[in-house]
Amino acid sequence: MRVLSSWVSAGVPALIATLLRMTRAATTPPDGWIGWALVRGDSMLPQLRPGDRLLVSYRRRPRPGDVVVAVFVDGTVAVKRAVERRGAGWWLLSDNLAAGTDSRHRGPVDESAVWGTAVARVWPRPRLL
Repeated sequence: MRVLSSWVSAGVPALIATLLRMTRAATTPPDGWIGWALVRGDSMLPQLRPGDRLLVSYRRRPRPGDVVVAVFVDGTVAVKRAVERRGAGWWLLSDNLAAGTDSRHRGPVDESAVWGTAVARVWPRPRLL
């Protein structure tokens, strides 16, 4: 936590302000190596809440337990937890199983459809994930 605190006090407020100005949801995989995601809905409670903004690495490969940004077959972009690899894809679940849609409803997500891995929540309560 001390590392994240020093990171935040070292100039990240400008980054956070930029992220807060971004309101359009992504519909295609990002071009860069790092980006952001906005949590919507209650499916990732209690760890992530609606409105949380996540710092996402688009180059880091997911591991079981990581929070990822992925696109389901129907085109829905979602923040979910990677539980396990199944064949050529990932089984993704909501932290709050009573809310949200995940691999229980839509099946495994292809490896290429997992866009990135969340590394930190940057707003409103900064912390590493």
